[in-house]
Amino acid sequence: MINRQLLHPESIVVVGASNNLHKPGGAILRNLITGGYKGELRAVNPKEEKVQNVVSYANVSELPDTDLAILAIPAKLCPDTVEVLAATKQTRAFIILSAGFGEETHEGALLEEQILNTVNRYGAALIGPNCIGVLNTCHHSVFTQPIPNLNPQGVDLISSSGATAVFILESAVIKGLQFNSVWSVGNAKQIGVEDVLQYMDEHFDPAKDSDIKLIYIESIKDPDRLLFHASSLIRKGCKIAAIKAGSSESGMRAASSHTGAIASSDSAVEALFRKAGIVRCHSREELTTVGCIFTLPELKGRNFAIVTHAGGPGVMLADALSKGGLVVPKLEGPVAEELKGKLFPGASVGNPIDILATGTPEHLSIVIDYCEKKFKNIDAILAIFGTPGLVTMFETYEVLHQKMNSCKKPIFPVLPSIHTAGKEVEEFLKKGHVNFADEVTLGTALSRIMNTSCPATNEIELYGVDVPLIRRIIDEIPENGYIQPHYVQALLKAAGIPIVEEIVTDNREELIAAAERIGFPIVAKVVGPVHKSDVGGVVLNIQSSKHLALEFERMMAIPDAHAIMIQPMLKGTELFIGAKYEEKFGHVVLCGLGGIFVEILKDVSSGLAPLSYEEAYSMIRSLRAYKIIKGARGQKGVNEDKFAEIIVRLSTLLRFATEIKEMDINPLLGTEKDIIAVDARIRIEK
Repeated sequence: MINRQLLHPESIVVVGASNNLHKPGGAILRNLITGGYKGELRAVNPKEEKVQNVVSYANVSELPDTDLAILAIPAKLCPDTVEVLAATKQTRAFIILSAGFGEETHEGALLEEQILNTVNRYGAALIGPNCIGVLNTCHHSVFTQPIPNLNPQGVDLISSSGATAVFILESAVIKGLQFNSVWSVGNAKQIGVEDVLQYMDEHFDPAKDSDIKLIYIESIKDPDRLLFHASSLIRKGCKIAAIKAGSSESGMRAASSHTGAIASSDSAVEALFRKAGIVRCHSREELTTVGCIFTLPELKGRNFAIVTHAGGPGVMLADALSKGGLVVPKLEGPVAEELKGKLFPGASVGNPIDILATGTPEHLSIVIDYCEKKFKNIDAILAIFGTPGLVTMFETYEVLHQKMNSCKKPIFPVLPSIHTAGKEVEEFLKKGHVNFADEVTLGTALSRIMNTSCPATNEIELYGVDVPLIRRIIDEIPENGYIQPHYVQALLKAAGIPIVEEIVTDNREELIAAAERIGFPIVAKVVGPVHKSDVGGVVLNIQSSKHLALEFERMMAIPDAHAIMIQPMLKGTELFIGAKYEEKFGHVVLCGLGGIFVEILKDVSSGLAPLSYEEAYSMIRSLRAYKIIKGARGQKGVNEDKFAEIIVRLSTLLRFATEIKEMDINPLLGTEKDIIAVDARIRIEK
């Protein structure tokens, strides 16, 4: 539980305080003092009467009542210390820096449990153990450096890892990013990332609180709570970016279907973040860069002007933006020619706008004015300006400062010379600005923000889905495992998902008669083996009854084969939709290109069921193969609206048939008019 004593204590004691600033107990006391804590500050050190000029007590039993206790003592001493402070000194908040608890040994876990029982019994807050502490505008209760600039409108950082929080701060400080609070939850025995986020949501005051949250999380213990409070904060006007560590491909579980082979905890995280509206980052540099972008005026469009005096960085930035689906439009026509006439000969205005190394601060000012007022197809300006050391940049950066304060379009400063022009950059940051020293990281971060959806609605799309029929079919299925094709067809039809006509039989004459009724050419598939293609169980373009009879005999001899299925031969772009149940998260729905490419390319995107149409479109458009879906190089695309509709209906099916643990539809065949499911498998566990 987060309380006043933790956030705004009137008194703090450092137990294990030291004059040695290289020890946690010494460093944290120094940070409290230099941070200007205004309450009563106390120390406990049996060998000293004063520690860093703070009155020291020999034992916690001698202390007066104290709101917050920070423990920097061996783990084995912590349980008794917490008990004395909570029982006799009215201490209702604890930050335990010490390691040696549940993260190391079973005995340590028992100590941790004892502490938790004590703080819960007295209604106290507990941060840690095994953390760097808490930093806010009231008290600097961390033993680490750097201490960033703090103000109430700065960023809130919540981190599972203390060391990672420090490295995030290192990355942020050189960019000029300011903070409101830093939370290192450590082992999170009582208060974890989800708890801090919940508190920020339930107590959010838009007039006073920071609207930017950065998160580093290693284990999502309660996905529903994280989803609820993150999306709630975003709807209230906040912006959230997060890193989720520990979800690499090496941790994926092997499974027998296409979906099982590609679904992972990473898919679930991607889906959760998509539904919540969280910008997902994959490195500290990305996270702090996104945080800096959040501090600037909100982007209203996807068209960028790049202004620079160095060609290479401008090109690399244009490439990074284009790769992320953002636009660097060509600037041409009378206005562009007019601008070119105001610059030195040789300058380029096509975009990137290169004013040359000899360009002046006045040229920079003119270009920004043109981008703001005359080029109507520009939504934001990216200004790249460094120096090889031949000139100072004070005047140029002053122009940027003035323009950033007055321009109605966002300006993103890329000042790469943080060493050569260190003094100039430092002065620029002191004026309250941020700096993006690397243009490609900025381009990637902008893409991540612009391609992140708004929080999804909580409504379930029911149109076209027969829920009572779905339940009746599920109840009829006699056993667990992969279900028979006729049950698969029935479930998809009940969900309103179009599926190709198919006939399944182990009788050759029935099969041939059905094929002659459907009409050749047809497709034949073995029923039984999971991966049909791998065992020669799929034959395309069968043109005659004689050919079908031969394939029937061959495929029925395949191990585990118990029937043959035939379908009319259709054409179209092969697509894929799958789903897998992930513990704690629920059903993760995947989509991408189909056929064998889904496992080879692994170009899939994920969403968390049930899905809204906005989420479905976001999933489709985030695919690297989206250009194929739209239609490329003269080829017709597929019906994106139908694809989204099938994704949504599948997610609704899963919402009301939770017994489905794994399924995939592969392929669906898509044309510009329609999409139809050709092959599907479903595994259930009742």
